[in-house]
Amino acid sequence: MKSWHYVLIVFLGGCCYGILSTFVKLAYSAGYSVTEVTGGQYLFGTLMTWILVLFTKKRKVTRNQAIKLLLSGIPFGLTGGFYYQSLQSLNASLAIILLFQFVWIGTLFEWIFYKKKPTKEKVISIVILLVGSILAAGIISEKGMNMSWQGLIWGLLAALTFSTFIFLSGSVGRDTPPLLKSALLSTGALIIVFLLFPPIYLFDFSVLMGVAPYSLLLGFFGVVLPPLLFTIGMPHVGPGLGTILTASELPVAVSMASLVLGEHVSLIRWMGVVLILGGIAVGNIRAKAKLDSVQAQQDSPSHHS
Repeated sequence: MKSWHYVLIVFLGGCCYGILSTFVKLAYSAGYSVTEVTGGQYLFGTLMTWILVLFTKKRKVTRNQAIKLLLSGIPFGLTGGFYYQSLQSLNASLAIILLFQFVWIGTLFEWIFYKKKPTKEKVISIVILLVGSILAAGIISEKGMNMSWQGLIWGLLAALTFSTFIFLSGSVGRDTPPLLKSALLSTGALIIVFLLFPPIYLFDFSVLMGVAPYSLLLGFFGVVLPPLLFTIGMPHVGPGLGTILTASELPVAVSMASLVLGEHVSLIRWMGVVLILGGIAVGNIRAKAKLDSVQAQQDSPSHHS
């Protein structure tokens, strides 16, 4: 696969996350609680992933690998719980800005754990992304943002756990087939979600059936696709560039809010969306050249044979 394919795969993984906040808001307005929405998403998503695994070639994983991947799923589950919790007391726009702080946290992780100092381009890219995110979320253009300390803390915790998940999805279980790895990550996430939000609603058939349409959509775009796409792409692009690419979620979230929820999106917010896409492009230019040279080195022996 060419290097830009991996870049595109991670970018699409971010886009999937952008779809979620709209459906979460729709589920809340239909009267479902954070417990039902979060639990339903991870339950249906994990079941769908394991069903897909059944149709793939069987590959064994060691107990050690399986445990590592289950544990790596914990920040994945926590991100959903923390983010949806913040959506209860904050505007969707502000909640996503807080989650968006994962962009620089990911680069910080790369610096701390891999001793990879961020390049000048990466720092410029992050600054553009953060400015774009403030504009896109409408913090400047829309007065009267309702702030709550709890919401603020939940949102920042979601950013921290999301960065951790992106970091781990690129570094843990690299030899495990993507779909199986994704299923184990989702299972780890489901366990932590059920511990945080006891699934009492599972015994109420009418609630389970009512929340099912939302759960299926959230499960597919929030649990099945992102870990699978990140599992394929992250090991090739690295957590620093990976978190920049995942910033694609905010333009998608703003567009969805406009198209589906009918939210008015001002010109300033659209300018923010354009800035974010520009920031992602800046982050990729230098990285793409580096990825291509690595790819060329890997391909060269095959040309001689």
